[in-house]
Amino acid sequence: MHLVEGLDDANSARSELARLMARVADKDSAAFKSVYERTSAKLYGVALRLLGDEAEAQDVLQEVYILIWRKAALFDLARAGAITWLATLARNKAIDRLRGRRAPEGDADDAASLADDSPSSLDMLEKAEDASRVRQCLEELEERARTMIRSAFFDGATYPELAEKTGVPLPTMKSWIRRGLQHLRGCLER
Repeated sequence: MHLVEGLDDANSARSELARLMARVADKDSAAFKSVYERTSAKLYGVALRLLGDEAEAQDVLQEVYILIWRKAALFDLARAGAITWLATLARNKAIDRLRGRRAPEGDADDAASLADDSPSSLDMLEKAEDASRVRQCLEELEERARTMIRSAFFDGATYPELAEKTGVPLPTMKSWIRRGLQHLRGCLER
């Protein structure tokens, strides 16, 4: 029974996202906000997996949502589900960013005039310390919460996808993740 309920919830979420996309095409800002809230973790995960850099993934995510606002009318439910269409936009933008990383052609003398946008050693050290602290706090969580949080926030899985995969009702999945995040926040604030 729980598996059927989980599938119904997932189908309902997909249908709702498609309806929201139609409203975004009509420039409904409340619908756009809802689309963002429902999909940003997954789209960020797509960009982060491809780029391997948080700042670049955040930049790509911003570009993707600008594109969604401008091009929502191009979404066609007959061709793909809304989350598939959105994830494809994120993937394509991330790939464009990867292609842009290639070294510019020119003389070695030209290289001296290029700005160095890389983070400073101090910035890199602070990020490494922050990442280490998050990893340490994640390890303090119970296995189930740790796995679900990693899947949702690092791999971009949606709550309905996780509920379906584990065979639990969506509210249960949300509770597991919410409690895990509360423990994680408490650990990080120590």
